[in-house]
Amino acid sequence: MKKKILVIGFVWPEPKSSAAGSRMLQLLTQFQNQDYEVTFCSAAKTSDNTFNLNAIGVATQPILLNDSSFDVFIKELDPDAVLFDRFMTEEQYGWRVSEQCPNAIRILDTEDFHGLRKAREVALKKHKKVTVEDLQNDITKREIASIYRCDLSLMISEAEIEILTQQFKIDKSLLYYLPFLLAPIPEDDIKQVPTFEKRQHFITIGNFLHAPNYDAVLYLKQTIWPLIRKKLPKAELHIYGAYESQKVVQLHQPKDGFLIKGFAEDVNTVMQNAKVCLASLRYGAGLKGKLIDAMQNGTPSVMSTIAAEGMFGELERNGFIEDNPEAFADKAVALYTNLDLWSVKKNNGFKVLDQRFNKTNFEVNFATHVNGLSNDLEMHRQNNFIGQLFRHQSMQSTKYMSKWIEAKNR
Repeated sequence: MKKKILVIGFVWPEPKSSAAGSRMLQLLTQFQNQDYEVTFCSAAKTSDNTFNLNAIGVATQPILLNDSSFDVFIKELDPDAVLFDRFMTEEQYGWRVSEQCPNAIRILDTEDFHGLRKAREVALKKHKKVTVEDLQNDITKREIASIYRCDLSLMISEAEIEILTQQFKIDKSLLYYLPFLLAPIPEDDIKQVPTFEKRQHFITIGNFLHAPNYDAVLYLKQTIWPLIRKKLPKAELHIYGAYESQKVVQLHQPKDGFLIKGFAEDVNTVMQNAKVCLASLRYGAGLKGKLIDAMQNGTPSVMSTIAAEGMFGELERNGFIEDNPEAFADKAVALYTNLDLWSVKKNNGFKVLDQRFNKTNFEVNFATHVNGLSNDLEMHRQNNFIGQLFRHQSMQSTKYMSKWIEAKNR
Protein backbone atom coordinates (compact mmCIF):
# COMPACT_ATOMS: atom_id res chain seq x y z
CA MET A 1 0.00 0.00 0.00
CA LYS A 2 1.27 3.47 -0.88
CA LYS A 3 2.48 5.78 1.84
CA LYS A 4 0.56 9.03 2.23
CA ILE A 5 1.77 12.56 2.76
CA LEU A 6 -0.34 15.62 3.52
CA VAL A 7 1.09 18.97 2.45
CA ILE A 8 -0.43 21.95 4.28
CA GLY A 9 0.10 24.99 2.08
CA PHE A 10 0.44 28.55 3.30
CA VAL A 11 -0.92 29.41 -0.15
CA TRP A 12 -1.95 27.40 -3.20
CA PRO A 13 1.07 26.97 -5.53
CA GLU A 14 1.54 29.57 -8.28
CA PRO A 15 4.72 28.55 -10.12
CA LYS A 16 4.28 31.32 -12.71
CA SER A 17 4.08 33.94 -9.96
CA SER A 18 6.84 33.04 -7.54
CA ALA A 19 9.86 30.87 -6.86
CA ALA A 20 8.01 29.53 -3.81
CA GLY A 21 5.33 28.12 -6.12
CA SER A 22 7.94 26.40 -8.29
CA ARG A 23 9.68 25.05 -5.21
CA MET A 24 6.45 23.53 -3.91
CA LEU A 25 5.80 21.71 -7.19
CA GLN A 26 9.34 20.32 -7.05
CA LEU A 27 8.69 18.94 -3.57
CA LEU A 28 5.35 17.42 -4.53
CA THR A 29 7.04 15.66 -7.44
CA GLN A 30 9.82 14.39 -5.16
CA PHE A 31 7.33 12.73 -2.82
CA GLN A 32 5.43 11.25 -5.74
CA ASN A 33 8.73 9.79 -6.94
CA GLN A 34 9.17 8.29 -3.47
CA ASP A 35 5.85 6.51 -4.06
CA TYR A 36 3.81 8.72 -1.74
CA GLU A 37 0.16 9.42 -2.38
CA VAL A 38 0.14 13.22 -2.11
CA THR A 39 -2.70 15.40 -0.81
CA PHE A 40 -2.40 19.19 -0.75
CA CYS A 41 -4.61 21.35 1.44
CA SER A 42 -4.70 25.06 2.26
CA ALA A 43 -6.90 27.61 4.00
CA ALA A 44 -5.87 30.27 1.46
CA LYS A 45 -8.00 31.37 -1.47
CA THR A 46 -7.18 30.23 -4.97
CA SER A 47 -6.50 32.67 -7.81
CA ASP A 48 -6.39 32.71 -11.59
CA ASN A 49 -2.70 31.80 -11.32
CA THR A 50 -3.22 28.76 -9.06
CA PHE A 51 -1.68 25.61 -10.51
CA ASN A 52 -4.00 22.68 -11.27
CA LEU A 53 -2.56 20.09 -8.88
CA ASN A 54 -5.13 17.48 -9.84
CA ALA A 55 -3.61 17.44 -13.32
CA ILE A 56 -0.39 15.99 -11.91
CA GLY A 57 -2.12 13.46 -9.66
CA VAL A 58 -2.14 15.46 -6.42
CA ALA A 59 -5.40 15.40 -4.46
CA THR A 60 -6.59 18.75 -3.10
CA GLN A 61 -8.68 19.79 -0.14
CA PRO A 62 -9.65 23.27 1.12
CA ILE A 63 -9.42 23.58 4.90
CA LEU A 64 -10.32 26.16 7.54
CA LEU A 65 -8.24 28.02 10.10
CA ASN A 66 -9.02 27.50 13.78
CA ASP A 67 -11.61 24.85 13.03
CA SER A 68 -11.83 21.29 14.34
CA SER A 69 -13.02 20.06 10.93
CA PHE A 70 -9.32 19.77 10.12
CA ASP A 71 -8.96 17.22 12.93
CA VAL A 72 -11.62 15.02 11.35
CA PHE A 73 -10.06 15.42 7.90
CA ILE A 74 -6.51 14.48 8.87
CA LYS A 75 -7.55 11.63 11.13
CA GLU A 76 -9.48 10.05 8.27
CA LEU A 77 -6.59 10.61 5.87
CA ASP A 78 -4.11 9.19 8.40
CA PRO A 79 -0.94 10.32 6.57
CA ASP A 80 2.49 8.80 7.16
CA ALA A 81 4.06 12.25 6.83
CA VAL A 82 2.94 15.88 6.97
CA LEU A 83 4.78 18.73 5.25
CA PHE A 84 4.19 22.25 6.57
CA ASP A 85 4.67 25.03 4.02
CA ARG A 86 6.53 27.64 6.11
CA PHE A 87 6.57 28.00 9.89
CA MET A 88 3.32 29.99 10.03
CA THR A 89 1.45 26.92 8.80
CA GLU A 90 3.12 24.72 11.40
CA GLU A 91 2.04 27.15 14.11
CA GLN A 92 -1.57 26.88 12.99
CA TYR A 93 -1.80 23.14 12.40
CA GLY A 94 1.19 21.49 14.09
CA TRP A 95 -0.57 20.77 17.37
CA ARG A 96 -3.56 19.31 15.54
CA VAL A 97 -1.27 17.02 13.53
CA SER A 98 0.50 15.89 16.72
CA GLU A 99 -2.78 15.10 18.44
CA GLN A 100 -4.51 13.31 15.56
CA CYS A 101 -1.51 11.64 13.86
CA PRO A 102 1.28 11.42 16.46
CA ASN A 103 3.28 8.89 14.43
CA ALA A 104 3.37 10.94 11.22
CA ILE A 105 6.73 12.48 10.32
CA ARG A 106 6.50 16.25 10.63
CA ILE A 107 8.52 18.05 7.96
CA LEU A 108 8.89 21.82 7.73
CA ASP A 109 9.70 23.41 4.37
CA THR A 110 11.15 26.73 5.52
CA GLU A 111 11.20 28.24 1.97
CA ASP A 112 13.75 30.67 3.36
CA PHE A 113 14.89 31.85 6.78
CA HIS A 114 12.19 34.45 7.49
CA GLY A 115 13.94 35.74 10.61
CA LEU A 116 17.07 36.48 8.61
CA ARG A 117 15.05 38.38 6.03
CA LYS A 118 13.44 40.44 8.80
CA ALA A 119 16.81 41.18 10.40
CA ARG A 120 18.18 42.44 7.10
CA GLU A 121 15.13 44.60 6.50
CA VAL A 122 15.48 46.22 9.92
CA ALA A 123 19.20 46.80 9.41
CA LEU A 124 18.61 48.34 5.98
CA LYS A 125 16.07 50.79 7.35
CA LYS A 126 18.54 51.79 10.07
CA HIS A 127 21.40 52.07 7.54
CA LYS A 128 23.60 49.63 9.43
CA LYS A 129 24.97 46.09 9.28
CA VAL A 130 22.96 43.18 10.66
CA THR A 131 23.73 42.46 14.31
CA VAL A 132 23.07 39.49 16.58
CA GLU A 133 20.31 41.54 18.19
CA ASP A 134 18.68 42.02 14.78
CA LEU A 135 18.81 38.27 14.16
CA GLN A 136 17.22 37.46 17.50
CA ASN A 137 13.89 38.99 16.50
CA ASP A 138 10.41 37.65 17.27
CA ILE A 139 10.06 36.03 13.84
CA THR A 140 13.33 34.16 14.33
CA LYS A 141 12.14 32.92 17.72
CA ARG A 142 8.87 31.66 16.27
CA GLU A 143 10.60 30.07 13.30
CA ILE A 144 13.24 28.26 15.35
CA ALA A 145 10.56 27.01 17.74
CA SER A 146 8.80 25.56 14.69
CA ILE A 147 12.04 23.93 13.51
CA TYR A 148 12.44 22.24 16.89
CA ARG A 149 8.82 21.04 16.94
CA CYS A 150 9.28 19.32 13.58
CA ASP A 151 11.27 16.17 12.88
CA LEU A 152 13.04 17.65 9.88
CA SER A 153 13.31 21.11 8.29
CA LEU A 154 14.16 21.52 4.63
CA MET A 155 16.65 24.32 4.00
CA ILE A 156 17.10 25.80 0.54
CA SER A 157 20.38 27.60 1.28
CA GLU A 158 23.64 26.34 2.77
CA ALA A 159 24.26 29.87 4.09
CA GLU A 160 21.13 29.66 6.22
CA ILE A 161 22.10 26.26 7.61
CA GLU A 162 25.40 27.78 8.69
CA ILE A 163 23.63 30.63 10.52
CA LEU A 164 21.20 28.28 12.25
CA THR A 165 23.89 25.83 13.37
CA GLN A 166 26.61 28.36 14.24
CA GLN A 167 24.63 31.31 15.59
CA PHE A 168 21.68 29.45 17.12
CA LYS A 169 23.34 26.06 17.80
CA ILE A 170 20.59 24.02 16.16
CA ASP A 171 21.55 20.36 15.76
CA LYS A 172 22.30 19.48 12.15
CA SER A 173 20.13 16.37 12.45
CA LEU A 174 17.06 18.65 12.38
CA LEU A 175 18.07 20.37 9.12
CA TYR A 176 18.35 19.04 5.58
CA TYR A 177 19.80 20.89 2.60
CA LEU A 178 17.45 20.60 -0.36
CA PRO A 179 17.80 23.46 -2.88
CA PHE A 180 15.87 23.99 -6.10
CA LEU A 181 15.48 20.62 -7.83
CA LEU A 182 15.79 21.20 -11.55
CA ALA A 183 15.63 18.89 -14.54
CA PRO A 184 18.86 18.78 -16.57
CA ILE A 185 18.79 21.03 -19.64
CA PRO A 186 19.45 19.06 -22.86
CA GLU A 187 22.52 20.18 -24.79
CA ASP A 188 20.40 20.86 -27.88
CA ASP A 189 18.23 23.28 -25.87
CA ILE A 190 21.31 25.12 -24.65
CA LYS A 191 22.52 25.52 -28.23
CA GLN A 192 19.17 26.98 -29.29
CA VAL A 193 19.17 29.75 -26.66
CA PRO A 194 19.12 33.14 -28.44
CA THR A 195 22.52 34.65 -29.08
CA PHE A 196 23.93 37.95 -27.84
CA GLU A 197 23.06 39.65 -31.14
CA LYS A 198 19.42 38.60 -31.00
CA ARG A 199 18.79 40.04 -27.55
CA GLN A 200 18.22 43.54 -26.27
CA HIS A 201 17.44 45.45 -23.10
CA PHE A 202 17.66 44.57 -19.40
CA ILE A 203 15.19 42.60 -17.29
CA THR A 204 14.23 42.09 -13.69
CA ILE A 205 11.40 39.91 -12.43
CA GLY A 206 9.72 39.07 -9.14
CA ASN A 207 6.38 38.77 -7.36
CA PHE A 208 5.46 42.23 -6.07
CA LEU A 209 3.69 40.80 -3.02
CA HIS A 210 7.22 40.00 -1.82
CA ALA A 211 8.43 43.25 -0.24
CA PRO A 212 12.15 42.79 -1.07
CA ASN A 213 11.26 42.70 -4.77
CA TYR A 214 9.50 46.07 -4.63
CA ASP A 215 12.39 47.57 -2.70
CA ALA A 216 14.82 46.27 -5.33
CA VAL A 217 12.82 47.79 -8.19
CA LEU A 218 12.58 51.12 -6.37
CA TYR A 219 16.33 51.04 -5.75
CA LEU A 220 16.92 50.34 -9.43
CA LYS A 221 14.75 53.26 -10.48
CA GLN A 222 16.13 55.80 -8.06
CA THR A 223 19.80 54.85 -7.94
CA ILE A 224 21.13 52.28 -10.41
CA TRP A 225 19.10 52.66 -13.61
CA PRO A 226 19.97 56.37 -14.12
CA LEU A 227 23.67 55.38 -14.08
CA ILE A 228 23.12 52.67 -16.68
CA ARG A 229 20.85 54.80 -18.82
CA LYS A 230 23.46 57.59 -18.90
CA LYS A 231 25.88 55.24 -20.65
CA LEU A 232 23.26 53.35 -22.66
CA PRO A 233 20.59 55.97 -23.53
CA LYS A 234 18.67 53.64 -25.85
CA ALA A 235 18.52 50.69 -23.45
CA GLU A 236 15.35 49.77 -21.57
CA LEU A 237 14.69 47.95 -18.32
CA HIS A 238 11.69 45.62 -18.48
CA ILE A 239 10.20 44.88 -15.06
CA TYR A 240 8.00 41.79 -14.78
CA GLY A 241 6.11 40.48 -11.77
CA ALA A 242 2.75 39.23 -10.57
CA TYR A 243 0.42 41.33 -8.42
CA GLU A 244 1.73 44.77 -9.27
CA SER A 245 0.05 47.40 -7.11
CA GLN A 246 -0.65 51.02 -7.94
CA LYS A 247 2.60 52.09 -6.32
CA VAL A 248 4.43 49.74 -8.70
CA VAL A 249 2.52 50.91 -11.76
CA GLN A 250 3.41 54.50 -10.90
CA LEU A 251 7.09 53.67 -11.43
CA HIS A 252 6.44 53.16 -15.16
CA GLN A 253 8.46 55.80 -17.06
CA PRO A 254 8.73 55.12 -20.83
CA LYS A 255 10.78 58.27 -21.46
CA ASP A 256 13.44 56.88 -19.10
CA GLY A 257 13.23 53.37 -20.54
CA PHE A 258 11.88 52.08 -17.20
CA LEU A 259 8.95 49.86 -18.17
CA ILE A 260 6.58 48.04 -15.81
CA LYS A 261 5.43 45.01 -17.82
CA GLY A 262 3.40 43.18 -15.18
CA PHE A 263 2.74 39.45 -15.06
CA ALA A 264 4.85 37.30 -17.41
CA GLU A 265 2.85 34.45 -18.91
CA ASP A 266 6.06 32.76 -20.03
CA VAL A 267 9.17 33.67 -18.06
CA ASN A 268 11.40 31.79 -20.50
CA THR A 269 10.33 33.94 -23.44
CA VAL A 270 10.85 37.28 -21.71
CA MET A 271 14.14 36.14 -20.18
CA GLN A 272 15.49 34.93 -23.53
CA ASN A 273 14.59 38.23 -25.15
CA ALA A 274 16.70 40.11 -22.59
CA LYS A 275 20.45 40.56 -22.69
CA VAL A 276 21.14 41.06 -18.96
CA CYS A 277 19.19 40.36 -15.76
CA LEU A 278 19.45 42.80 -12.84
CA ALA A 279 18.89 41.54 -9.27
CA SER A 280 19.54 44.44 -6.92
CA LEU A 281 17.98 42.98 -3.77
CA ARG A 282 18.99 44.82 -0.62
CA TYR A 283 17.41 42.39 1.84
CA GLY A 284 15.90 38.95 1.72
CA ALA A 285 16.85 35.31 2.27
CA GLY A 286 16.78 31.94 0.53
CA LEU A 287 17.58 31.33 -3.13
CA LYS A 288 16.40 33.76 -5.78
CA GLY A 289 14.20 32.27 -8.49
CA LYS A 290 14.96 35.15 -10.85
CA LEU A 291 18.61 34.10 -10.99
CA ILE A 292 17.62 30.50 -11.73
CA ASP A 293 15.32 31.73 -14.51
CA ALA A 294 18.17 33.81 -15.93
CA MET A 295 20.64 30.92 -15.93
CA GLN A 296 18.15 28.51 -17.47
CA ASN A 297 17.69 30.91 -20.36
CA GLY A 298 21.32 31.88 -20.88
CA THR A 299 20.91 35.40 -19.49
CA PRO A 300 23.89 36.71 -17.49
CA SER A 301 23.12 38.66 -14.32
CA VAL A 302 24.40 41.49 -12.19
CA MET A 303 23.32 40.90 -8.61
CA SER A 304 23.77 42.03 -5.04
CA THR A 305 25.50 39.91 -2.43
CA ILE A 306 22.15 39.06 -0.86
CA ALA A 307 20.70 38.05 -4.24
CA ALA A 308 23.66 35.75 -4.92
CA GLU A 309 23.75 34.16 -1.46
CA GLY A 310 23.71 30.37 -1.54
CA MET A 311 23.57 30.25 -5.32
CA PHE A 312 27.05 29.52 -6.65
CA GLY A 313 29.13 27.74 -4.02
CA GLU A 314 32.72 27.65 -5.30
CA LEU A 315 31.70 27.85 -8.96
CA GLU A 316 32.18 30.77 -11.32
CA ARG A 317 29.14 33.03 -11.41
CA ASN A 318 26.88 33.73 -14.36
CA GLY A 319 27.66 37.43 -13.98
CA PHE A 320 28.88 39.86 -11.34
CA ILE A 321 28.17 40.46 -7.65
CA GLU A 322 28.21 44.14 -6.72
CA ASP A 323 26.65 46.12 -3.89
CA ASN A 324 28.05 49.53 -4.80
CA PRO A 325 25.59 51.19 -7.24
CA GLU A 326 28.29 52.67 -9.49
CA ALA A 327 30.12 49.32 -9.73
CA PHE A 328 26.80 47.55 -10.27
CA ALA A 329 25.98 49.85 -13.19
CA ASP A 330 29.47 49.53 -14.68
CA LYS A 331 29.27 45.73 -14.67
CA ALA A 332 25.79 45.85 -16.19
CA VAL A 333 27.07 48.02 -19.04
CA ALA A 334 30.10 45.76 -19.54
CA LEU A 335 27.91 42.65 -19.84
CA TYR A 336 25.53 44.44 -22.16
CA THR A 337 28.24 45.60 -24.58
CA ASN A 338 30.93 42.89 -24.49
CA LEU A 339 30.10 39.73 -26.47
CA ASP A 340 33.04 37.68 -25.18
CA LEU A 341 32.37 38.54 -21.54
CA TRP A 342 28.64 37.92 -21.97
CA SER A 343 29.29 34.48 -23.54
CA VAL A 344 31.58 33.35 -20.73
CA LYS A 345 29.07 34.34 -18.05
CA LYS A 346 26.21 32.71 -19.96
CA ASN A 347 28.08 29.39 -20.05
CA ASN A 348 28.94 29.67 -16.36
CA GLY A 349 25.22 29.73 -15.61
CA PHE A 350 24.56 26.41 -17.31
CA LYS A 351 27.45 24.85 -15.37
CA VAL A 352 26.03 26.14 -12.07
CA LEU A 353 22.61 24.67 -12.83
CA ASP A 354 24.08 21.28 -13.68
CA GLN A 355 26.46 21.02 -10.75
CA ARG A 356 24.39 22.64 -7.97
CA PHE A 357 20.72 22.19 -8.81
CA ASN A 358 20.44 19.05 -10.93
CA LYS A 359 17.67 17.11 -9.19
CA THR A 360 19.30 13.76 -9.95
CA ASN A 361 22.05 14.72 -7.48
CA PHE A 362 19.54 14.95 -4.61
CA GLU A 363 16.63 12.57 -5.21
CA VAL A 364 18.10 9.30 -3.93
CA ASN A 365 19.75 10.80 -0.85
CA PHE A 366 16.58 12.66 0.10
CA ALA A 367 14.43 9.54 -0.22
CA THR A 368 16.94 7.55 1.84
CA HIS A 369 17.00 10.22 4.53
CA VAL A 370 13.20 10.37 4.84
CA ASN A 371 12.95 6.56 4.98
CA GLY A 372 15.65 6.41 7.63
CA LEU A 373 13.85 9.03 9.68
CA SER A 374 10.62 7.08 9.41
CA ASN A 375 12.31 3.90 10.64
CA ASP A 376 14.00 5.61 13.57
CA LEU A 377 11.43 8.28 14.44
CA GLU A 378 11.07 7.45 18.14
CA MET A 379 14.80 7.69 18.83
CA HIS A 380 15.08 10.83 16.68
CA ARG A 381 12.42 12.52 18.78
CA GLN A 382 14.01 11.39 22.05
CA ASN A 383 17.24 13.03 20.94
CA ASN A 384 15.37 16.28 20.26
CA PHE A 385 14.48 17.12 23.85
CA ILE A 386 14.23 20.85 23.14
CA GLY A 387 11.58 19.97 20.57
CA GLN A 388 9.67 18.12 23.28
CA LEU A 389 9.82 21.24 25.45
CA PHE A 390 8.47 23.42 22.66
CA ARG A 391 5.67 20.98 21.92
CA HIS A 392 4.79 20.91 25.60
CA GLN A 393 4.86 24.69 26.14
CA SER A 394 4.54 26.63 22.87
CA MET A 395 1.97 24.38 21.28
CA GLN A 396 -0.35 24.66 24.27
CA SER A 397 -0.66 28.43 23.88
CA THR A 398 -1.24 28.04 20.13
CA LYS A 399 -3.71 25.26 20.74
CA TYR A 400 -5.87 27.08 23.25
CA MET A 401 -5.79 30.35 21.32
CA SER A 402 -7.09 28.43 18.30
CA LYS A 403 -9.79 26.75 20.37
CA TRP A 404 -10.83 30.13 21.80
CA ILE A 405 -11.09 31.62 18.30
CA GLU A 406 -13.12 28.63 17.14
CA ALA A 407 -15.52 28.94 20.09
CA LYS A 408 -15.80 32.69 19.59
CA ASN A 409 -16.72 32.22 15.93
CA ARG A 410 -19.61 29.88 16.62
